[in-house]
Amino acid sequence: MATQDISNQFSLDVNGLNALKRQAHSKSPEAMKATAQQFEALMLQVVLKSMRDATPHDGMFDSEQTRMYESMLDQQLAQVLSTKGGGTGLAAMIEKQLLQTRQEPVPLSNLPLTPPPGPAFPLTNSPAPIPLPSASPTSAIPVSPASRDFVSRVWPHAVSASQTTGIPAHFMVAQAALETGWGKSEPRTADGRPTYNLFGIKAGRSWSGPVAEAVSSEYVDGAMQKQVERFRAYGSYKEAFNDYARLLVSNPRYANVVGSQDATTFARGLQQAGYATDPLYADKLARIIGGSTLRQSLTG
Repeated sequence: MATQDISNQFSLDVNGLNALKRQAHSKSPEAMKATAQQFEALMLQVVLKSMRDATPHDGMFDSEQTRMYESMLDQQLAQVLSTKGGGTGLAAMIEKQLLQTRQEPVPLSNLPLTPPPGPAFPLTNSPAPIPLPSASPTSAIPVSPASRDFVSRVWPHAVSASQTTGIPAHFMVAQAALETGWGKSEPRTADGRPTYNLFGIKAGRSWSGPVAEAVSSEYVDGAMQKQVERFRAYGSYKEAFNDYARLLVSNPRYANVVGSQDATTFARGLQQAGYATDPLYADKLARIIGGSTLRQSLTG
């Protein structure tokens, strides 16, 4: 399909704009270039309109009709300015961003639950190394040592919990990262001791173990509220993962979560089961699972 040149296109040509939309769906570099230019033309039109609005309109030729023709002229002028002489540079920036989105990320759902043969680095106090997924364009993005250290500390326990739940280990690591800000905001006891509570599991009436009170962000009728909640306190990350796995396996609410191999299904299943009150919980979790921070922390 030949890519449409918008430089000579009338700005109000509906058929031309529809053709541009169809080309954009093809995700070809030429179509993305034309789409970026059209967006720049729209931005220039807004600028020109603002300039017109700031100009006094009290002349003898001022009327609704002249203002309409001025608007049409500004639209066409913006169309020409966006394509001639390189425009303002905005289209080039947008085109570059659109081209980057064409790269498909390597799905992390294909990560194995157990280490495959090949290079890997050992974890402290754990015989099981972290598996190395295939490289991706995000490999060069630096990751903070704190994030990498957090993943190293919890990974062996996630591998063990995955054998109980059938959920990929890195899915659970991602949820622990979401709940604790990569280990920076785990609930603590009154005297400052860690609770190792990675999953924000509260201490209900069925819980007979130690408890820690901490401020939690809860959503009520769509509005976030800060509340003091009672959280379960564990003696180690191993206990935390074991309790988390037991919760998912034993509670019928999470029947659709156990065994999930797809990141989106896993994240949405947790939210639909009422695991968290945040209406964006599933989206946030899915982004961490597919994000570069987790991948880089896993691969080193």
